[in-house]
Amino acid sequence: MTAVSTLAKFVHRAAVMLALLGVAHNPRSAAIQDAQSRYDGRFRLSATKGLEEAYLRRLFPSSHAANLLELRNGDLLCFWFSGTEEGESNVAIVMSRLPKGLRAWGKAVEIDHQKGKSFQNPVAFQTSSGRIWLMHTSQSAGQGQGDAQVFYLTSDNFGRSWTKPRPLFTKAGSFIRHPPLLLKDKWILPLYYTPSSSITDGAQNHYSVTMITSDAGRSWKQCTIPKSHGLVQPDIVRLANKTFVAFFRSRYADFIYRSNSKDGCAWSIPVPTRLPNNNSSVQATALRNHSLALVFNNTNVDAEDRKPRTGQRKPLTIALSQDDGNTWNWLRDIEIGTTEQHTSADDEQEYSYPSVLQDQTGKINVAYTFLRKTIKVVRFEEDWIKQGKTTGKFQGDSRVAR
Repeated sequence: MTAVSTLAKFVHRAAVMLALLGVAHNPRSAAIQDAQSRYDGRFRLSATKGLEEAYLRRLFPSSHAANLLELRNGDLLCFWFSGTEEGESNVAIVMSRLPKGLRAWGKAVEIDHQKGKSFQNPVAFQTSSGRIWLMHTSQSAGQGQGDAQVFYLTSDNFGRSWTKPRPLFTKAGSFIRHPPLLLKDKWILPLYYTPSSSITDGAQNHYSVTMITSDAGRSWKQCTIPKSHGLVQPDIVRLANKTFVAFFRSRYADFIYRSNSKDGCAWSIPVPTRLPNNNSSVQATALRNHSLALVFNNTNVDAEDRKPRTGQRKPLTIALSQDDGNTWNWLRDIEIGTTEQHTSADDEQEYSYPSVLQDQTGKINVAYTFLRKTIKVVRFEEDWIKQGKTTGKFQGDSRVAR
């Protein structure tokens, strides 16, 4: 045996031993490896009673920004963007399908990508004709969001094939995150602008609007949400009284903000709620019983000055309201992370960008970014929320006997 081969074997054995020791002394790393072994899309019972969980299969190293869509045939689709890293070239829009009645998501398939462009924030919806629309942002790779535009594709066969992408909103800095509300006479799409490439330096230039179409997307009217600078990614919910509420991400990492509207175009000035925000995405949905469920990172940054900031993306919490979001009486953590310090960007604890819907069976489904490595989907009954608690900053409003 040569000296070179002996040295190579020694180095290999040392690397293996170090890796094993690292796992032995780092339970978080062991937990991550255990999760990765289950990136097969199959729903399993969680260690938390009443919770089912699935880790979706992935195509590329990084995954982020899921959005769920339930089709009228009962299939559940999940869209997200995936590639080497957010903002880099060839970051693609991908999709996985959970056929109705099955317990395993299908393989992730690539829907759209382009060399030199970075795609983000897919949003999908199905119209009354059965056609599926898929919108996503597109920006120059490595250049930030300043030149972002919104493109769209359509499918007439339940998402099995798609048209070529076409531009929809071409104003520089156009961005989406949440699906539109589809009413009989119009669609109301939440949109926001990020004209400056630097989110930190240009937050005051970021603001929110709604885009309304009454002709199935052929023409659009823009409605600016007043004094929404620094408030982005509006998520719109229709309340039982037929009015609308929008919840906003805050660039200042302080609180979730809300605004109200009677028609989806004229909006009140956004005001802070008691729910904290870490400058990350939130999403809400109206349940069948007219309660609201909202998923968010239950933390923010304590600061007196109003400067753009970011906070931790944990814990991921679901809140339940029975009075149109005026009070939130029940909260329960979906992911809490750990208190240990991560040692590298690859070990960043991130459970973020949730998508939430109630499916045809009545179960609540939540999809979210799991460590930027894959998308995790959990599902549970509404009562599950009331049977737990949160480790986060906001502990809930006091419940009054009814």
